[in-house]
Amino acid sequence: MQLAVQLALDNVNANTGGPFGAVVVKDGAVIGVGQNQVTKLNDPTAHAEVQAIREACHYLNSYQLEGCEIYTSCEPCPMCLGAIYWARPKAMYFSSTKEEAAKIGFDDQFIYEQLMIPHKDRQIPMTKLEVKTEVSPFQTWERSTQKVSY
Repeated sequence: MQLAVQLALDNVNANTGGPFGAVVVKDGAVIGVGQNQVTKLNDPTAHAEVQAIREACHYLNSYQLEGCEIYTSCEPCPMCLGAIYWARPKAMYFSSTKEEAAKIGFDDQFIYEQLMIPHKDRQIPMTKLEVKTEVSPFQTWERSTQKVSY
């Protein structure tokens, strides 16, 4: 956890992103680290947890973090929480809470609230559009003998 917090501090001191750091550990060894680089990379998905997950998955040559632990300097936002669940580590630990993050301007509560609102009534309206095709991507996936299920 100390390394995750130090990565967050270093990121702020270097003025390269927000105050967030993350580390992925497997069998006691660090296999991925990440710092928030949203503004540096002009990438809204470049959160510390996502960066650390990407690095660790690359290291493991796997799309999942089986047997790994994730340490983050702050309780993950909804996007990072989703990425963590998709990566399937055995545990995740955090230092600061989402309420503490909200106090300094990193408030994700509105996203949690938006998920409970019907698509059409959300802050960004979301509409399902029908596309007519002979075979859907889901049907093609279901029939594929080469798919890798995850």
